[in-house]
Amino acid sequence: MKAVGAITRGTTNPNRLRRVDNYIAHRCGDLLRAAADPLVIDLGYGATPVTAVELRTRLAATVRPDVTVVGLEIDPVRVQAAQPHADPPHLQFRRGGFELAGLRPTVVRAFNVLRQYAEDEVAAAWTAMTASGAVLVEGTCDELGRIATWTVVEAGVPGSLTFSARLSDLDQPATFAERLPKALIHHNVPGEPVHELLLALGRAWDTEATPFGPRQRWLATCRRMREEGWPVLDGPARWRLGELTFPYPGRL
Repeated sequence: MKAVGAITRGTTNPNRLRRVDNYIAHRCGDLLRAAADPLVIDLGYGATPVTAVELRTRLAATVRPDVTVVGLEIDPVRVQAAQPHADPPHLQFRRGGFELAGLRPTVVRAFNVLRQYAEDEVAAAWTAMTASGAVLVEGTCDELGRIATWTVVEAGVPGSLTFSARLSDLDQPATFAERLPKALIHHNVPGEPVHELLLALGRAWDTEATPFGPRQRWLATCRRMREEGWPVLDGPARWRLGELTFPYPGRL
């Protein structure tokens, strides 16, 4: 089967995807526990397989010990370089792209992959990665994973948008704009739903300035967004992690 897609830049760092790994365990944990074959694909893991190794370790510890993670890369050199880190059958590395190497996973993580594509290519990639029924978690983060956003896609349709930050590094919610998923990053302009959402989040943050530190300010910001009628999809347990989830902009 021919691998579909293009080679990514390959930038990666240890713990870069810790935030989204935590979310996958929360959001998809029950799906994986119920699956006969709990398979997760890490698409485009990069120049080193560290984030795939970490994903397997975290899911095995928090969801179920027999979960399988398969890292897919289009670049055969990266696949070969990853083999010393494999631990079959539960951690494997193969060549593949949006066709997922013909596998039928329960969950797909595709992070910092679609940023290099044109916006009009995103929908087809989403559809391909969810064609077998997988839940796709697709998004973008900064180089150290301190600022991240992601969307959950099912059957090719995005359902939610999550903002996540190391709160001690969050100066203002407008910072999230730089790391929006590819499908949204060019829509952060007046009149677009994601722009209005970020403006409201920024106003709430400014209103809730406090001497008690960034975590208390973030919690107050999240509460204010809910009080103002924004359809917040999570609660304080996630907010304390520096996370906030809404329906996908356009479905608000």
